[in-house]
Amino acid sequence: MGSIRKLQATGKLFLDFRYHGGRCREYTVLDDTANNRKKLERLLQRIERDIQLGRFEYAAYFPNSRGATVTPKPPVSLAAGMTRSLASVEPVAAHHAPTPTFADFTQQWMQENAVQWRRSYQRTVADIVAVHLAPPFQEREVGSLSREELLAFRSKLAKVPGRTKQTLSPRRINAIMNVMHAVLNEASDRYKFTSPYYNIKPLKIAKSDVQPFTLEEVRLLIQSVREDFRDYYTVRFFTGLRTGEIDGLKWKYVDFSRRLILVRETIVAGEPDEATKTIESNREVQMSQVVFDALQRQFQRTGPLKLWVFCNSEGQPLDHNNVTKRVWYPILRYLGLDPRRPYQSRHTAATLWLAAGENPEWIARQMGHTSTEMLFKVYSRYVPNLTRRDGSAFERLLASTLGTHPATQPNPNTEEADHV
Repeated sequence: MGSIRKLQATGKLFLDFRYHGGRCREYTVLDDTANNRKKLERLLQRIERDIQLGRFEYAAYFPNSRGATVTPKPPVSLAAGMTRSLASVEPVAAHHAPTPTFADFTQQWMQENAVQWRRSYQRTVADIVAVHLAPPFQEREVGSLSREELLAFRSKLAKVPGRTKQTLSPRRINAIMNVMHAVLNEASDRYKFTSPYYNIKPLKIAKSDVQPFTLEEVRLLIQSVREDFRDYYTVRFFTGLRTGEIDGLKWKYVDFSRRLILVRETIVAGEPDEATKTIESNREVQMSQVVFDALQRQFQRTGPLKLWVFCNSEGQPLDHNNVTKRVWYPILRYLGLDPRRPYQSRHTAATLWLAAGENPEWIARQMGHTSTEMLFKVYSRYVPNLTRRDGSAFERLLASTLGTHPATQPNPNTEEADHV
């Protein structure tokens, strides 16, 4: 594999690659910047692709180089050589060493990586391969795919209907392409060909809005929901647990003596998973008094005989989709609240903690975040609205020190605060 290097004497970049068994160095006048490196990396990838296919023309890329005499051709400009290479759309043909079919290699790749994946992710990858990747590519050699084919494939994905009968979302398309990327990277390393998956940037994903409930809305919801789910939603709203974490909560992970909920396992797509979403998600969540009381009541119902804290009449874990359709959305309609996903209960916990003035680092630990960065990035705009104390601490300091009266000004964000 070639590389982009910097000449120490001048600070300029040069390409270092091998051709016909010899080492080739082609110097440029480009400074060592990230943008220039990307340009040369793209050029180097095309050079190595052409070398592998047996169609590399030295003079087409470097007409003024001494290396151009290796394969004499009519001199053309570097730009022309790059344009011709970019315009070429022929897929990799029989110039490379034989490689397994896409179907065979993908199965091998999944088996080799299963040991490091959560069971839920194993199912996700298997589904992506079976539904999206295998049908168009299964009989092809894994080393025969081209970048142009990958881009065309991604364009077709954008027209495929999803579960809601709408087209696949950019997030879903990126997930599918990420699997393809991983497969081709592994295959290219193993069978010594240049991966066609280069300079293919992920689709932009629209930022989803955070729609937390107000404390009054939470009170109404818990008070109005059917009794057998009252404690379930109390725990959801005041712990920030994810759906899979609360639905997968077992009594052995509820420590009443220390008032802790140990997040150790989850449920994904109705199946227990012995691993949490991330390493940081493996955490201890402190119980507030209202959560402690709710779990004490729930223990009287399911504690003595059941494995799961929240379960159905048969002692099995809750079916999230069923609960959402039969309990969650009906109670929102009954109360006249805007429809939103149950996951907003997690956002609600975060905004209420921030509004109460809790330490951001403590909140991040409760949520299972590695740092407070995500906390402020996602929720910061709600904090002044919820607390309604923007600048009031400074006003009180001035009042106590200088003897002035704190200013009483209307909060310009009051209207938005009423809908947090």
